[in-house]
Amino acid sequence: MAELLLELFSEEIPARMQLRAADDLKRLVTASLKKAGLEFSEANAYVTPRRLALVVDGLPKAQPDVSEERRGPRADAPEKAMQGFLGSVGLTLDQCEKRETKKGEFWFAVIEKKGRPTMEVLKETLPEAVNALPWPKSMRWGSHEPRWVRPLHSIIALFGNEVVPFSYGSIESGKQTRGHRFMAPDAFEVKGFEDYKAKLRAAKVILKTDERREFIKEQAKALASEENLFVVPDENLFTEVAGLVEWPVVLMGKIDESFMDVPPEVLTLSMATHQKYFSVIDREGQLASRFIVVANREGSDGGKAITAGNERVLKARLSDCKFFWDQDRKKTLEDFLPSLKDIVFHAKLGTLDEKMVQVEELAVDLCAFIPGSDALRARRAAHIAKADLVSDMVYELPEVQGVMGRYYALHNGENSEVANAIAEHYSPLGPSDDCPSAPVSIAVSMADKIDTLAGFWVINEKPTGSKDPFALRRAALGVIRLILENKLRLPLRQAFLSSLSQITAVNPETGSMDKVPHETWEGVVDSLIEFFADRLKVHLKEKGVRHDLVSAVFALGNEDDMVRLLARVEALKGFLDTDDGANLLAASKRAGNILRIEEKKDSQSYEGTADPALFSLDEEKALHSALADVGAKNKNLLEQEDYVAVMGNLSVLRGPVDAFFDKVTVNSENANERVNRLKLLSQIRSALGEVAEFSEIEG
Repeated sequence: MAELLLELFSEEIPARMQLRAADDLKRLVTASLKKAGLEFSEANAYVTPRRLALVVDGLPKAQPDVSEERRGPRADAPEKAMQGFLGSVGLTLDQCEKRETKKGEFWFAVIEKKGRPTMEVLKETLPEAVNALPWPKSMRWGSHEPRWVRPLHSIIALFGNEVVPFSYGSIESGKQTRGHRFMAPDAFEVKGFEDYKAKLRAAKVILKTDERREFIKEQAKALASEENLFVVPDENLFTEVAGLVEWPVVLMGKIDESFMDVPPEVLTLSMATHQKYFSVIDREGQLASRFIVVANREGSDGGKAITAGNERVLKARLSDCKFFWDQDRKKTLEDFLPSLKDIVFHAKLGTLDEKMVQVEELAVDLCAFIPGSDALRARRAAHIAKADLVSDMVYELPEVQGVMGRYYALHNGENSEVANAIAEHYSPLGPSDDCPSAPVSIAVSMADKIDTLAGFWVINEKPTGSKDPFALRRAALGVIRLILENKLRLPLRQAFLSSLSQITAVNPETGSMDKVPHETWEGVVDSLIEFFADRLKVHLKEKGVRHDLVSAVFALGNEDDMVRLLARVEALKGFLDTDDGANLLAASKRAGNILRIEEKKDSQSYEGTADPALFSLDEEKALHSALADVGAKNKNLLEQEDYVAVMGNLSVLRGPVDAFFDKVTVNSENANERVNRLKLLSQIRSALGEVAEFSEIEG
């Protein structure tokens, strides 16, 4: 067994591409080895800004010998057919054998293939793998034909102690590499992975990304702790910075106090986005006038010059932010609003200004279903919610949209509920994002999302299986979370109709912006309800709720209150987890199957109430009495939305239903008795159908 070491040494690989490239290199090489029949014990890929490396342990020196058997023509086949077969397998007739099979006597050839040396296989597969790396962007350099993410300088390819000879462009494989660009730039040879890793460490290169990331974390934490401060956690930034340095040197710099009146979100984002600096906070959670920078080299003065240089760069960057902050505050949010007329929301739905007029009206309507909400404040918040989009600060840093709107609103003297609603109306952006809980924020956030969904449904720009360019699935999930997490009793159908009554869209016949035709509303709403049902299934699946239970409740056809729907689903789940529930589910399916068959055969429905005068068996009478008793009790409980109690009452039906199916022949020879018993079955279906459509439930 031997070890394969491959290193591709180049100019700096973009940090965002590194981890994916390492995985791709490992996948491509190991797949080609397995295809060639070369098993191995372990494979690991590594990446730094200047190198991709792969080590594969436990490779055999050669492929295993294989024996392949091929059936030829019949024993009495023409000579020409036999010669063709012998030519295809490279054997003579004496080397073949006759065998008797179920279909007659045939010639067989056993071809023994000796395994090729692994070195020969690697000479072919390694350059193919290097060439097949799927970079998001690649380039040519010099006069070389091959493309790569950045210019390549050298390739290490060692199998055991021997070089695997191949070329990529003008680069010939060998056993040499280089260390850190500044601190150890000289070339050196390696003998294997352990030697490679040790020599890189000595040449100021930490090979493992995880090790660099953890080192940065620990050193940053230690530096901040010395001043009684804490590093703001940002896992993505830690990973990105680990991809920018081969030998991390962690330093702390100071932020000029003149910038500390700029909103902390702006300072933090600007430092992270543009400079890759980490922010630090004090014990009260306030942004401190310090930052953490990670250099890629050691300074002879302990990093003082590097720190001072970064402080100067940051000062220039933050000067822009302070200028934007000061300039924007010279205007009110009202002053920004006219510019929204110049921003097209969608070519078929008009401008952002037109959209927000619709959102205003919808937010006011939704306040009727949001306890504690103030319609006037909701209208005001929706009116100026998007104004900060045309501010200089948001133009420079789009990520602070909404956040800056809140600061500007407070500066303008707006009510705090209005200001907070501006900041929160984009939320929740995803499953891990916080959901607004303040009434005015809920109204504006939900109105914005419902208006977007209804608008795109009107112009038939719905998500497809693989594409959702307008993030409509995310918008629907946001509405679902707003409703469920705030326990809002909001009828979705009514909310969609309210939105459609406000929307204007391009009329395909006239090309003008017109109100949505009233006759199309119901179709749009039905489609939206179906879409929300699918999104709710996905949302609840993550919480362990079965999708078929959601379908069973939605199948009732009149349930668009998410809170009530979820209560039904939870009660149904609890009921089906009991023996009584499982048995009633089976009984309901049996009753449903019988009814479906008989109704199809007779071309009529057996919905209705059975006639007690036609009962001839005690089991019929007992079931009829139990159904009447449960129906009376559940009528009030359903109005009170006590679905757990409803399910408890249904469990009483198990005994009478079981006895009915054990003792009663539904398809009696007496026609009147048969019809009456079928109606009794329909009563079972109706009783269970008060809470869910049991036919939709699996199992």
